[in-house]
Amino acid sequence: AGGGTGTDGDKAAGVRADPAARPELKRFYGQKLTWRPCGDLRCARLTVPRDYAHPGNGETFVLPVAKAATAEPAERIGSLVYNPGGPGVSGVSDLASDNGEVFSAELRARFDIVSFDPRGVGGSRPAVKCAEPDDEGGQDDTPDPITPRTRDERDRALAVAHAEAEACVKGSGAVLRQVGTEDAARDLDVLRAALDDRKLTYLGWSYGTSLGTSYAEQFPRRVRALALDGAVDPSLDWSERAISQGKGFRRAVAEYAESCADIVGEGCPGATPEEISGLIEELYEEAAREPLPVSDETAYEVDARTLLDVVTAAMYTPEDDWEPLSEALTEAADGDATGLAELAEGDEAPEGTARPEARQGARDADNTDNPDNEDEALLAVSCLDIPHPRGARPYWDALAAAGKTAGRYGTSSVVDELVCKDWPAGAERPHRVRAEGVPPVLVVGTTGDPATPYEEADSLAGQFPGGMLLTYEGVGHTAYGRGDACVTDAVDDYLIDLRRIRPDTTC
Repeated sequence: AGGGTGTDGDKAAGVRADPAARPELKRFYGQKLTWRPCGDLRCARLTVPRDYAHPGNGETFVLPVAKAATAEPAERIGSLVYNPGGPGVSGVSDLASDNGEVFSAELRARFDIVSFDPRGVGGSRPAVKCAEPDDEGGQDDTPDPITPRTRDERDRALAVAHAEAEACVKGSGAVLRQVGTEDAARDLDVLRAALDDRKLTYLGWSYGTSLGTSYAEQFPRRVRALALDGAVDPSLDWSERAISQGKGFRRAVAEYAESCADIVGEGCPGATPEEISGLIEELYEEAAREPLPVSDETAYEVDARTLLDVVTAAMYTPEDDWEPLSEALTEAADGDATGLAELAEGDEAPEGTARPEARQGARDADNTDNPDNEDEALLAVSCLDIPHPRGARPYWDALAAAGKTAGRYGTSSVVDELVCKDWPAGAERPHRVRAEGVPPVLVVGTTGDPATPYEEADSLAGQFPGGMLLTYEGVGHTAYGRGDACVTDAVDDYLIDLRRIRPDTTC
């Protein structure tokens, strides 16, 4: 099931050697999954090597796998494996949260819906874990600015980031060097073999597009169909990616002000886009001076960064989150930010890139085998995947550029990258996709996507040989599964019948 070695003809044509061909990997590729009931699903465990360069050293990851079996076995094509995003979101918990109902009835009739916890995530053994920081830079009651400008502010930001990185190294040790996306994609191929699928059918949301892209690069001839929704462009370096996301959130907040009335009606925190934008700006300025007042002494403290986190989190799903955001902003402008505090407590900062349902599903699913380590795993994978400078100066240079192009949404993204400065480094580098021989890949891009801006989907589709771009004109993060029939039909037709879309297809 793992495939054979490359032929002399392949080598002459420049085709890379099959990364699964080593004899030491045979025991991993030959394993059979033992399924057991787990609620409405079937669950199993997959064993993969921790280090693919030394697969025989006895060190492994054991990864949880879950399956929602098709109710129409006679119509079954195979397995549809998906990743809900993150990095750091448990695929098993996500599948348990809705039994795969984010997928259409047509897809669920033709495929077993399968997901798994990537190495280091959720119920993976071992999993990434971070100790409590010993010292976060001598934290006091002074609010941390979104854009550190003075030397003291920057020194403090560096100290906090260093303490966080040090705590994760202390808690996870060597595991931090073993959870990169390239190896997770190799695990995905082991899973494909264990599912007894000759080729992979896959859908990845958000970070899941990075996982799918890496799989296509390493195993292009084992792809049956690859749908990538909310794309991450692998050619961007760390600062370009931070600024890209900052620009995406800035545009999304501007769109919130412009289109609030269309979704929220009369509950918007202003009668015009200018009033809404002005109110948000005034709250940022007030919160930068001192936390906004709350009526509940046990509530979150709403400083400027907390306000930013709440506002940006609401951009993921406007249909669900713009109304409660509007109500909380209105109350905060009237002197009570308790509503913002409650939103902050219920929805952590959107540091990662996952479809919104996945973030909520991973928190809500009653799955004690899969503890939530999303924040820790997000840092581990993101910092390992993308090289970061070791000195501080490049971050401050990027901070200036981000402020010019994306305002506070850009500078906050750059500050978030500081933790990677002191993180173990991986071997990957930004690059354009190298996936010769892969069949046509479907990339879905949402024009108003805040977390994975449309420009990255356009770029990624152009990097795949025969890549296809499906454009969804809308707001919010990702498109498939959010109710648009046009998107659903196009993705379903591709995954089920391998039907290509026409150039410039727009929903």
